[in-house]
Amino acid sequence: MQEEWDEIIRPKRGIFDLRLKEIWKYRDLLSLLVRRDFVSTYKQTLLGPLWYVLQAFFTAFAFTVVFQKIFGMPTEGVPAMLFYLSGLTCWNYFSQCLTKTSNTFVGNAGIFGKVYFPRLVVPISTVISSLIGFGIQLLFFIGFIIFYSFLGVKFNFTTTLLILPVLILLLAMLGLGFGIIVSSLSIKYRDFQHITSFGVLLLMYAT
Repeated sequence: MQEEWDEIIRPKRGIFDLRLKEIWKYRDLLSLLVRRDFVSTYKQTLLGPLWYVLQAFFTAFAFTVVFQKIFGMPTEGVPAMLFYLSGLTCWNYFSQCLTKTSNTFVGNAGIFGKVYFPRLVVPISTVISSLIGFGIQLLFFIGFIIFYSFLGVKFNFTTTLLILPVLILLLAMLGLGFGIIVSSLSIKYRDFQHITSFGVLLLMYAT
């Protein structure tokens, strides 16, 4: 009598064999990992998620002092604080997606060797948990827009804002893709972990 199996594990047949249905099947694990990543980041801290706001504010403030007050770089009529905060909000999300997913295979080697689940679940959970922090910083950025509006600064909002979700998705996919590439290379060459953190810093100033 032939045995019947509940789960049959087969190797992937191509680079685009992502098996998204399988990831959806493990959505409970995905939500658990998202919660773990978000909670563990600021566990046992006094300010908790408020650190997302403080990080964005003080970095934008430092950029304003250095690039506008000292070097006098123009911001095309946009308030300098708002100008740098807008760029940092998006960049922080991309850099977090890249740096956190770049440690996926090395940091979770113990779990991967004990139980089967779609390996993409771990880096995707990192991207989603980072999205929570991005949402907090985006709300903070919108609050700054409202603040400057009360000060008399005029903003021209166009239909281009409608593609913002698409741009966020592109940021997530770029960070996820590059992070997985670096993570796979880091299994054999741990130098890539150090290169990534240094490279992300250089890329920020290059942009």
